[in-house]
Amino acid sequence: MKTSKKILVPLAQGFEEAEFIGIVDVLRRASELSGNLEVIIASLNSELLVKGANGIVIKADYSLKDVDIENLDAIALAGGYEGMNNLKNSNEILNIIQNLHSNGKIVAAICASPIVLNAAGILEGEFACYPGCEVGLNGTRINKAVNINKNIITSAGPATAILFGLELAKHLCSVEIYNSLYEGMLVPLVK
Repeated sequence: MKTSKKILVPLAQGFEEAEFIGIVDVLRRASELSGNLEVIIASLNSELLVKGANGIVIKADYSLKDVDIENLDAIALAGGYEGMNNLKNSNEILNIIQNLHSNGKIVAAICASPIVLNAAGILEGEFACYPGCEVGLNGTRINKAVNINKNIITSAGPATAILFGLELAKHLCSVEIYNSLYEGMLVPLVK
């Protein structure tokens, strides 16, 4: 049996709900279709109920300390300014990012969270982020919904979360899964 790929989607107080749900929803759909993707939602501490930037509470599956971080294949960071700061201030998150990156595995961030990739010392070249969040970062912000720079995938903000999730599904599962979800989620209707 093929081993499942594992993607960590950390849940930090003040996360941007539309982005977090967009990422996890697409990845869970990809998991259903592929049968070989595990989507791990983990809070940064032992409190599993985490409040987002707009007051919506999401329950994590795990606390980060209970996640087998040695066997991750990817990490995807939702934005939200407070959420991003909480991710950036977590040494464990920064270490996971650095380890994944040094092994050529997928590191992904949307909205304000490329700031976290910069704090981890891995951001360079072109990246997408929420306009204004690029100030002081290494690299160059480009005005695209999703940008792929080797193993780093970045995205602009709330409205691009589904496309960001789809790009992750393509890299972690297959082009076929991507195409199936792209059509099934009615992305072609979006103008």
